[in-house]
Formats: sequence, structure tokens, C-alpha cells
Amino acid sequence: MTHLNTGVNLNLYTLVYTNMSDIIRLSISEASRLFGVNAQTIRRGIRQQEISYSVVRNRYQLNFESVLKWSQRRTTIQNKLAKNGIGQYVDKWKIKNPLYSPNPKVIPTTSNKTGTTHPPTK
Repeated sequence: MTHLNTGVNLNLYTLVYTNMSDIIRLSISEASRLFGVNAQTIRRGIRQQEISYSVVRNRYQLNFESVLKWSQRRTTIQNKLAKNGIGQYVDKWKIKNPLYSPNPKVIPTTSNKTGTTHPPTK
């Protein structure tokens, strides 16, 4: 099981496509901004056939799931995602107002060897 440095379970990102229009596609520049890496790094992943893509009107359209899996295979890219990419905003997205937070009594928890409790992973 692979985890992002932000504590997000990568298995949450396994997408099931029922229709080809459901596939999320990114341009190289969008992927580089989203993942916090240089566009040349994305192009290198394409050249090494680690990122799946299609060409539409002479432009690369990258499969988001493919880019996400590629980013999680390399520690340096994971770190750039957390520091420079979308991961830098995760702390800002945390809900601070308890009125809108999920009720902890509703979320099932499991305990581990250290005695700390956490939501179960799938």
C-alpha cells in the first residue's frame, strides 16, 4: 500500500472508468503545476513510457491516474508533490470548525500496537 507524504491513501485514487469520457486528462503544464515538478520531468516520464497519454490536436493529454501512480513510485516526486504541488494546501483544507467536521463517534476506529486509534484502512 502506497501513501502520499500527506497521509492520503493512494488506493483512494484507483479510478474505475465506465465510460471513456470519465477519464481525467491533463496537459503537461497542468500536470507539472499540480504535481510541483518541471514540465521536462513529465516529458521524461512520457519518454520512458511510465505515463500513459493520448494525442489530441497535436497535444499530449495525460491520463491523471497514470500520472498519479508514476508520481508515487519516486520519492523525490512524492516530496515535490507535498512541498510544491497540490499537497502544500492539504493543511489549509482541514476543517477547523467542529460544526462542519465529521462526528468522530460515527467514524469507526481501530487501535494499533502503540495504543493509538485511527480510521481503518482498506
